Amino acid sequence: MNGDNGANPVPHSEPKIFAAILTPHRSLGSTGFLILMLCIGVLSFACGIMFLMIGAWPVFGFLGLDMLLIYIAFRANFRAARAYEEVTVTATELTVRKVNHHGKVREWTLNPLWVRLDRIVHDEFGIERLFLVSRGHRLLIAGFLSPDEKASFAQALSAALGEARRGPTRSMPD
Repeated sequence: MNGDNGANPVPHSEPKIFAAILTPHRSLGSTGFLILMLCIGVLSFACGIMFLMIGAWPVFGFLGLDMLLIYIAFRANFRAARAYEEVTVTATELTVRKVNHHGKVREWTLNPLWVRLDRIVHDEFGIERLFLVSRGHRLLIAGFLSPDEKASFAQALSAALGEARRGPTRSMPD
């Protein structure tokens, strides 16, 4: 396994058998976030005014603090969503490129002939973890996918690895 932190400067001219970009799922988009924050703000303000009117004025400040903490938590969640994994299979190499939410890139290039896909499966939930195993090293992939998505990804990647192991095929002339 080659784990350099730079991008590969030479583009591959070899045709891709399989290519996937895996991103974390986020069910709340920017519009939904704005609507949610407006609803929380209106509710907090209304409750704060009610507490202010009955004389419990410190509660008003704490409701504002709660809203600020919710905002910070969602922003951190959106920032973490910038991470992704890129998996590419050609006839001669399998490349895994992981980019974290800060933009730091880690890349591994493996020989598809020697790579095995290993799964940790839970009886109730399905695939919990996927690993690429080569020369005694294990590389965790697709960590932020759901079990069903991991199963679908594992099936497609296994098929691509099988095709890479078979080598280039030629159609026979008629």
